[in-house]
Amino acid sequence: MTAPTLILGAVAAPGLTDAVGDLLAQLEQQPYGQVSTSVYETGRLVADAPWVDGHARRLAYLLAEQGADGSWGPAGGYALVPTASAVQALLASLVRADPPDPAGPDRIEVVAAAIRGLAALARCLGDDAAMPDTPAADLIVPTLVARVDAHLAELAGVPTLAGAPGVLPRVDRRRVDAVNALLTSGQPVPSKLWHAYEVLGPAAATRDDVAPVDGAVGASPAATAVWLGHRRTDDPAARTYLDAVVARQGGPVPCCTPITVFERSWTLATLARVGLPVDPGARLLAELAAALGPDGAATGPGLPADADTTSTVLYALARLGRPVDPASLLHYDLGSHFCTWRGEDGQSVTTNAHVLEALGWHSRHGADRYTARVASLAGWLRDVQGPDGLWTDRWHASPYYATCCAVAALAGYAPPAVADAAIDRAVERILADQRDDGGWGRWSSTAEETAYAVQILLGSGRPIRPAVTAAVSRAVEHLRADRSDYPPLWHDKDLYAPILIVRAAVIAARKLVLAVAPTINQALSTTTPEAARSRA
Repeated sequence: MTAPTLILGAVAAPGLTDAVGDLLAQLEQQPYGQVSTSVYETGRLVADAPWVDGHARRLAYLLAEQGADGSWGPAGGYALVPTASAVQALLASLVRADPPDPAGPDRIEVVAAAIRGLAALARCLGDDAAMPDTPAADLIVPTLVARVDAHLAELAGVPTLAGAPGVLPRVDRRRVDAVNALLTSGQPVPSKLWHAYEVLGPAAATRDDVAPVDGAVGASPAATAVWLGHRRTDDPAARTYLDAVVARQGGPVPCCTPITVFERSWTLATLARVGLPVDPGARLLAELAAALGPDGAATGPGLPADADTTSTVLYALARLGRPVDPASLLHYDLGSHFCTWRGEDGQSVTTNAHVLEALGWHSRHGADRYTARVASLAGWLRDVQGPDGLWTDRWHASPYYATCCAVAALAGYAPPAVADAAIDRAVERILADQRDDGGWGRWSSTAEETAYAVQILLGSGRPIRPAVTAAVSRAVEHLRADRSDYPPLWHDKDLYAPILIVRAAVIAARKLVLAVAPTINQALSTTTPEAARSRA
């Protein structure tokens, strides 16, 4: 390890004030939000809505995103959903015999990609494969595997598909069968299902209780396109939504859009949490407050309100001088912890960390009725810390995001007797996890995950030890500039990146570094290479 270098100038340009101003301007100028494109969602439009503009470019996008091993998406089970979607989409294109288009690949290229994808999908579905904990995966995978098998039967006479798997491994369909039974029963259906309307099948077409909200079905381009196909009519608002989403990326689409409330609340909360001066303007704050209903706020139109979005909206508004009583959060209180929404399978660390911040702020500012709940929730959050010192969560692929959320909540609002030991364990693990290049990351170093690690080291209120000094100085290179090509790490139907939210995390980390830079620089200027190695 080389000796750390002085870091004050390394993150000073571009200036934080300019970076924050640009971020706030984009929140205003692009209210739909900025989200990376999705292989899963784009594949659904290729398969189910070739009539939407940009079809050939979507096909080309699928081929360009295919990995060297024939799959789509990262490791750890995350390739299963996008690979199933892309393979089924390519086979659907071959079954339809889509006419050639100069903007897209030719049939030979599609066949080659489909064969490689089929082999990869068969591997993903092998005995050791794990279903990812992403929304609707237990509906998406069996539905698409069945469609792939049907396409293979239809294409059985195509010589160029010789050697492709004839039938894919079996997939558990119990969840699909249960949802189909519910859809045909006439009973109420949880509105969160409409986000995955595209895989619900013909039973969904009989339901009158699903309709576009602000043009979108379940805040999903794929769900909206299939809903339009089922209705065999042109709903002007839905078609306008779909065309606008497609136009933004020239063909490929994101999984969830718009994300207005989600993007604004997370971005503002992240900046305010570290003490950056934030003035988003009265109109944006009023719109954020208006998103709160009796049950709280929802991530996007047509999605149910949830405790995660609600608590982050409440915390952002409170930190920016517009506090709203957090009573809506009590709808999600299970006694031991808070659910993301009623009927949730599992539990979310980050949802509860955000609830702790929202209730903690109000408790500290006079709402004594929440004080006992804050203390007990802090204890729950401490108790679910992993034995390695990290937290993991169902809304993000990286443990560094969950750990950053938990540490921030505990450091800010938990009694020291509850928080200190847990935070110390997290800090020690973060120090141990730093990669040789100075960054942090589940698969490789990323600016986003490095930002979370730096926030844990510098934003937890713990003393800045020599080991922290050395680690932060080595990490600065990953925080130098704002970017827009962040790798997808957030959970939706497949992984995605909410661009401005990630940028806010990086800016927040840079602010913390600058705040302690004189102390760190002084320590580094008197640290020999040998001492730096021994203390790191």
